[in-house]
Amino acid sequence: MMTRAVTLAGTWAGRLALLAVLTLPSVHAQQTREDLARQLPGSDLSGAQAQQSARQFLAAPGFALARVADNPLAATATPVGEKVCIACHQLESEHFTHTLHALGLHAAAKVDPAIPVCETCHGPGSAHAQDPAGKGLILGFTRGSATPVAQQTRTCLTCHEGGARDHWAGSIHQRNDLSCSDCHNPMARFSGDGLLARRSINDTCAQCHNDVRMEFGRRSHMPLAEGQMSCVDCHNPHGSLTAPLLKTTTVNETCYQCHAEKRGPFLFEHAPVRQNCLTCHTPHGSNQHALLVAPVPFLCQQCHSQLGHPNDLLTPASLANGAHPDERLMGRACLTCHAQIHGSNAPSGPKFHE
Repeated sequence: MMTRAVTLAGTWAGRLALLAVLTLPSVHAQQTREDLARQLPGSDLSGAQAQQSARQFLAAPGFALARVADNPLAATATPVGEKVCIACHQLESEHFTHTLHALGLHAAAKVDPAIPVCETCHGPGSAHAQDPAGKGLILGFTRGSATPVAQQTRTCLTCHEGGARDHWAGSIHQRNDLSCSDCHNPMARFSGDGLLARRSINDTCAQCHNDVRMEFGRRSHMPLAEGQMSCVDCHNPHGSLTAPLLKTTTVNETCYQCHAEKRGPFLFEHAPVRQNCLTCHTPHGSNQHALLVAPVPFLCQQCHSQLGHPNDLLTPASLANGAHPDERLMGRACLTCHAQIHGSNAPSGPKFHE
């Protein structure tokens, strides 16, 4: 290599080549850890990135924005922290530990100690700690507390606003002064999900709607008692655009969620069916076949009486055990012939025949 360098040294190109050779590091020089680190890709292969991601996961993004709730009845109170609350409320703390709120708030508080736990819902606790018997010094979520129901729901909606609760304002439950805690218990885990006040959705709704609960005990009923559905499959208890708090815009759209075969389109449609399923059916339970509001043919005769066929009014006296039995009441009555009553694509469809 040195002989080659001497040969090229007599020219400008040789001098430049010799300078480049002399300034290059030796290929056999020991490479330091810092040199190796500079040559590695930009990604962090040490595991620190994964640890940072884990810390971000522990921040519980849904709870990372938690702040001390406002309490107008204790405007001068200041936060005291969870440990001060537990000093007196040990039993409540044990129940609260197993809830989703506790898991999320504790995970967020580990990352950011400024995030409150108890005071996220109950407001600053200094005034309550100084005067535990004082009414309204802490946000309460029971009917006997001094906190107005409007303030209770406003506190919950600080985090739970939107989504299924878009139409809470003005809903029938809101107008009847219901509080979130009438249906939910965030301090204990009585239900599998939803932090409900009772064991299940149906039991929670039955606290007020016991008359509807009784309808499900009739011989023809939706499979709610069997656990195959719940009230919220059809209703949105947090508010809806419809009067009965339906999840969809119409009764029929709600029914079509399960009874899609009745949707159609049909070549020959039955006008009452298209208008409203409740014209013929009761949704919760009935003592008649197929949730009907009345037995056939009496149900059919509410519209089809003294018009063509049949041209005589059938009454209970026409039943099999009546004074004047009529064969048209045997079997399924009108439905024996007019089987496709929800709509038909058959050639004899105008009469809804099979």
